[in-house]
Amino acid sequence: MNQQQIIHSVVFSLKHAHGSAEESAFLQDGKSALSSIPTVNHFQVFREISPKNTYDYGFSMVFNSREDYEAYNVHPKHVEFVTERWEKEVVQFMEIDYSEI
Repeated sequence: MNQQQIIHSVVFSLKHAHGSAEESAFLQDGKSALSSIPTVNHFQVFREISPKNTYDYGFSMVFNSREDYEAYNVHPKHVEFVTERWEKEVVQFMEIDYSEI
């Protein structure tokens, strides 16, 4: 199997008001929970600055292999964040997973 790195990115919008404590808590809690998963590398949080789309934020991370990516998807911290926070606080999102050609 090819061991190329996978970049996993998701852009999203929250139900919380911009600048609110809830917005800040979600972004910080997401960073804390997801970046602590052992197979996650280079976790970053972004704020959208382009008027070309309706998303407000982005999370991006790198995995060293497909196996590392799959381990992340089923990791208890990821599953818990998705069910306890993401599904309740995110109003729209788009996900992309890619590797270098």
